[in-house]
This record gives sequence, structure tokens and C-alpha cells, in this order.
Amino acid sequence: MSDGSSWELDEAHADFAATCRAFVDKQVRPLVDDAESSGTFPAELWKQFGDAGILGLCTPDEFGGSEGDSLAVALLSEELARASGGIAISPLVSAYMAGTHLVRYGSDAQKQRWLAAIASGEAVAAIAVTEPGTGSDVAGITSRARTSDDGWVLDGRKMFITNAGLADVIVVGARTGEPGHRGITLFAVSADTPGLSFSTPLKKMGWHSSDTREVVLDGVEVSRDDVVGAEGRGFYQIMDGFELERIALAGMGIGHAAECLELSRRYVAEREAFGAPLSALQTIRHRTATMEIELEAARLVTYQAAVRLDTGHPEASRSVARAKYLSAVMANRVADDAVQLFGGAGFLDESAVARHYRDVRVLRIGGGTDEIQLEIMTKGMTP
Repeated sequence: MSDGSSWELDEAHADFAATCRAFVDKQVRPLVDDAESSGTFPAELWKQFGDAGILGLCTPDEFGGSEGDSLAVALLSEELARASGGIAISPLVSAYMAGTHLVRYGSDAQKQRWLAAIASGEAVAAIAVTEPGTGSDVAGITSRARTSDDGWVLDGRKMFITNAGLADVIVVGARTGEPGHRGITLFAVSADTPGLSFSTPLKKMGWHSSDTREVVLDGVEVSRDDVVGAEGRGFYQIMDGFELERIALAGMGIGHAAECLELSRRYVAEREAFGAPLSALQTIRHRTATMEIELEAARLVTYQAAVRLDTGHPEASRSVARAKYLSAVMANRVADDAVQLFGGAGFLDESAVARHYRDVRVLRIGGGTDEIQLEIMTKGMTP
């Protein structure tokens, strides 16, 4: 499917997906229960992710990457989310939501300092854009960066920042100029910079094993060399970065739904009611068939969007928005159906379907809400 001419994965992508699944089954799944109960990301996974080459799909060869594509990121996201949304989001943020800003816009010095370390799992990245009063409205960022003799001084607050407590480098969006789109700049801020502090981990409905915190910038001094990309172009760089982020989140939705469908089919085949397996009931078989149809539709739309993003298709942005919306809504519906099929067993906190049910809800919020995706889809339709 690398050229967009087929509905099937080509051999390279199919092999990559199989490799990811084998890795997740062996290295990630055994750690999920402890990570969920402790609310912490398993630190030993970073090196394992790096050694497996799944943190460098967008990183140039010279920095230890493999120069993969957006479809590979979607496939990786799918396989990680089958095991755990909380564990999945941590490497995806580091490598494909924060780290890609350094790949695309970083200076030579920034690339030398961070790219190989992120790709190997020796360093973790986060991106701090969302603020307590500005979520979808990126242009409304109020954190400020004022000039100093040596560079810039950053002040403000960021909220819901994934990997904040784990990060070695945080890509921070701050206002350096006029209000609106043109006055925002990105900075690469080392996590040990004086004036940078973090709240305790936020307690969330789902993604229990991911680290999410408030970030406080209080007189954080950075140099001119810490600007990522061009001064005043941060908004446009963030919007560009959202495209791959949405592909990753769409891939996660597919993974959650695929796991819920597999668990549901297994359960209804084994669970007996009225003297026969639940799967003997037509209404149950039709429910799982509908789940499969919705899953496959979202999968195809997401794979198409990933290919279009990489090939510069004129409809790429709309395709990505469509995939993000469809996959997130589908995953929520399929997870809900899974809980229903499991009955009381699905309502238990420790059940796998309950965990997926909790984790998928944020996919309709993070990376641009449902409403933002629909707005992208309908932009230009009104006179």
C-alpha cells in the first residue's frame, strides 16, 4: 500500500506490522497490569523500543533512524494500543509528536544533541503546547517568551503534557510576538533548566500508565540557539506536526478496537447462556460483525490518509482529519460494544475491555477534538 494503489499492505509494511506485534506480545503485554496499577510507565521499555528500531521511523539514518513513513507509524501505533493505550502514547509522543519537530525544524546542533538519543530510547521528548485556557485554540497561547541579553526568558503554564515527568527535552510553544498565528515560536528546552517545574502526575480516566502533568515556566532562560525552526513560525510548525500525530492517534484507535473485537469474539464463543454459547445467538453474531465492519472501514481510511500524507496528496489534510475522526469515534463505539458483550465482567475495573473503554475516550479529544476534525472537513463549504 506504499503507493496508495492497493488496499493491501505491501510486503515491507506487512512484515513491519508482524514484527511490531511480536515485540509487543513479548515485551509490552507482560508489563501492562503492573504499569496500570502503579500508574507508571515501565522505564525498561525505552531501551527495548530503541533497540527494536521503533523510535526512529522518522529519523534520518545518520542519527540511527530508519527513515520510515507515516503508514509505518500508524501500524506501530495500532500494535502498541492493542496492549495498552497508556504505554503506547509515551513512545509515540516522544518519537512522533515531539521528536519530529526536531527532525523537521531542528538546527544541526539540536539534531546532533537529541535525535540519536531519542531514536535509541536514551532520551525522552515531550511537547508542551496545550495550556489551561487554550486547548484546541493553539493560536491563543498565552505563555510568553521575552528577549534577554543571552536569548529568551519563558513564562507560563502548560497543561496535560504527556511525558512531562519523563522528558529530557521539551518542545515548548510560547508567544514571542503579536497575538494570533504569527506570534508563536517553538523552543527546545532541556528538562533540567532552572525555572522549569512540574506538577505531580495528573489522575486521569484512562492512560493510567502514561505520565501526564502540568508544566510551569517561571523565568526559564534559553539561548537563541534553542529556537526550533523560525521565530514566529511556531503555529505553522505545530499544525504541520499535528498531521502525523493524528495518524498515530487514528492508528491507536484501530488497535484498541481490534483488541476489543478479538476479546469479544473469544468471550462470546466460550460464555454459555441458555444452554449454548453466546455466539449461537444471532444478535450477538451480528453485533460482532458490525464491530468488524466499522473497524475495517476506519483502518482503510487511516492507511489511505497515511499514504496521502507522505505523497503530498492535495487531499492529505482532509484525509487525515477524516481518519482521526472516524477512528476515534469507531474505537469508542467498538469498546462500548465490547463492554456490553462482556456484561458484568466487562464492568470490572481490572478487565481488559474496561481498560480499553477508558483509554479510547481521550482519542476524541487529544490531537484535535472531533469538532476540530469536522471543521477541517467542512472548511470552505459556507459562503
